[in-house]
Amino acid sequence: MSDQLGWTIGEWLSAYREQQLKPRAVLHALRQQLRGDDPAWIYILSTAELDAQLDQLDAAGADALKLPLYGVPFVVKDNIDVAGIPTTAACPAFTYIANADATSVAKLRAAGAIVLAKTNLDQFATGLVGTRSPYGAVPNTFNPDYVSGGSSSGSAVAVASGLFPFSLGTDTAGSGRVPAGFNNIVGLKPTKGRFSTLGVVPACRSLDCVSIFSLTVDDAEQVARVMEGFDSADGYSRTAPTPATFFASKPRFGIPAELMWFGDSESEFAWHKTLAQFIELGAELIPIDFTPMQTLAQLLYGGPWVAERHAAIAEFMAEHAEQMNPVVRGIVKQAVNFTATDAYNAEYARADLARAIQTQMASVDALLVPTAPRLPTIAEVDADPVIVNSQLGTWTNFVNLADCSALALPAGLRNDGLPFGITLIAPAWQDAALAEFGQRWEKAAPWTLGATRRVAPPTEINAQVPAGYVRLAVVGAHLTGMPLNTQLIERKARFVESTFTADCYRLFALPNTTPPKPGLIRTHDKGAEIIVELWDVPTHHFGSFVALIPAPLGIGTLTLKDGREVKGFICEGAAVEGAKDITQLGGWRAYIKSLTA
Repeated sequence: MSDQLGWTIGEWLSAYREQQLKPRAVLHALRQQLRGDDPAWIYILSTAELDAQLDQLDAAGADALKLPLYGVPFVVKDNIDVAGIPTTAACPAFTYIANADATSVAKLRAAGAIVLAKTNLDQFATGLVGTRSPYGAVPNTFNPDYVSGGSSSGSAVAVASGLFPFSLGTDTAGSGRVPAGFNNIVGLKPTKGRFSTLGVVPACRSLDCVSIFSLTVDDAEQVARVMEGFDSADGYSRTAPTPATFFASKPRFGIPAELMWFGDSESEFAWHKTLAQFIELGAELIPIDFTPMQTLAQLLYGGPWVAERHAAIAEFMAEHAEQMNPVVRGIVKQAVNFTATDAYNAEYARADLARAIQTQMASVDALLVPTAPRLPTIAEVDADPVIVNSQLGTWTNFVNLADCSALALPAGLRNDGLPFGITLIAPAWQDAALAEFGQRWEKAAPWTLGATRRVAPPTEINAQVPAGYVRLAVVGAHLTGMPLNTQLIERKARFVESTFTADCYRLFALPNTTPPKPGLIRTHDKGAEIIVELWDVPTHHFGSFVALIPAPLGIGTLTLKDGREVKGFICEGAAVEGAKDITQLGGWRAYIKSLTA
């Protein structure tokens, strides 16, 4: 299995499709690598349970190879159901056998992914440390003296160790972000309702999200596209608006005007280094007052939302309280301190604070914060389990209460060799914008993959056309900086990349056009690769854009150098009779430059 250590989803799929690996052989070998005494695992699937999944994959025949996650192994936090497998929520007395897959798991398995284990967590997903479990404290992948973060501790470590390309966690107060920051991986915390939570043991059901850990942003997005979608059986599921929106090429990020580090100078130094990198990337950093965020965060454990945690396990706790982790039990028992009146008053306060936060965020593209202000040792957590845990939620606890999306990203290693992570936070349904900028950050400041020290393979940025957009190739006056580019900008189109057509096109300068325009013709004779720009145009604006295109130009389908087909400018063949052939220049910019020369 050492050859697959730290593989991304793309590498797993390539190995299968090129017949380098067979799922049955490699996944059984991977299963044998999972040690029963490793605190990351609560349940490792048996040989028979693994074979049952592989049999289903085989039953799909040759078409199975087309599945988006064919044979890709993953693991699941043990508060998420996998059919026929125990769910414990890290409390043995709570254990039950799941009758069905959670919706998120079902979608992944239908896409060809294979579950190998259930992972450890802070009991009942109550904690950010990864130590509140009878199955053991899960150590950090970089230094076992330090915490892994929680509550999704085992899921994060499974990915950071390089054994699995992705895993599922949950996130109520930061459980899908803090472990990512502490283990040098990506943590995707979606907009509430983007992924179904049906089949998840609730922590606070009104706030809970299924989260994704991965080695790269592209992998997180690939998994997210499989999992997303409205689930009528989940009362908190929501339908995403379309189209998605994206940040500007030089985004504005709100950063905390004042930061608390709780004595962790290594994290403080890493933060300032990261800010310098963001400025180099072209971002504008705006210090803002985080008082509303901090006030809202206090409501999560200092207000009646602990009663929502109690509601999830009230019947169990009435009979088995003594069998719970004492720290978790002490937190949930605070529910008796709040009345129904308190709950309504707190909800009113939450709504007002969320509105204040959303108003602040309207002036920036997103918030940029340290994922956590400090990285404590296990001994420090044991000495003061509640206070240290509370400190770790400084920049995470308010996010779900304020109905925000978030993406935790690696930001390199500190001077002591431990990971430092950052988190981008945006309003609900800005998930695509966060992912797109995350890809930019990954390209500008590439990280090693988890604790493997392996460098990420090159990824095809923006390969996926977002829902609600049309990918358009422009070749002339609509190029960046050219006279008609404003027609794209006015329609909120998003620049994707500069590339080339296939070598079967010829380019002509059309006579008597204002501003000057080219004509692109597909030819059966000798052609050439022509420079084009790709833009994603919102579908609801595409018609008005096409209406502006005068004859003899139109929109058709272009073939790119790499074989992709996109919509693009084409020209009537008769229009190039007598026009100047400028194919040899390779593109419209070179022609315009030749005119001024």
